[in-house]
Amino acid sequence: MAYNILIVDDSLTVRQVIARSLTLAGLPIGSIHEAANGREGLDQLEREWIDLVFCDLSMPVMDGMTMVAHMQNDGMLQQTPVIIVTADGSIAKIDELRARGVSAYIRKPFTPEQLRNVVIDCMRCDHASTC
Repeated sequence: MAYNILIVDDSLTVRQVIARSLTLAGLPIGSIHEAANGREGLDQLEREWIDLVFCDLSMPVMDGMTMVAHMQNDGMLQQTPVIIVTADGSIAKIDELRARGVSAYIRKPFTPEQLRNVVIDCMRCDHASTC
């Protein structure tokens, strides 16, 4: 099964690095969608079938915490796992995101292997719980 992935980050370079890393990791990718902020990410989720979301925390317009809160309120987190990819290592934020239903957390910088492993773990688990 090929995965449709949404990458939400205000940095075009980071979005490209994540997309390239996923390809290098040998994962079955159907399509990759991109958004520059949480608002655009929510719009993509309404229009496209997305199997997995990679999301940064610090973005203009709508940050990752707010996007995750909207996804939680709409029940999207129960069907679509979210992996936070950020340089922010705040334990309080990580704990809050996990409590909201975020599946996993990866710190920047990352390797293709780290992305592959977290995708495999999240797509194998029950999406009603964290991976």
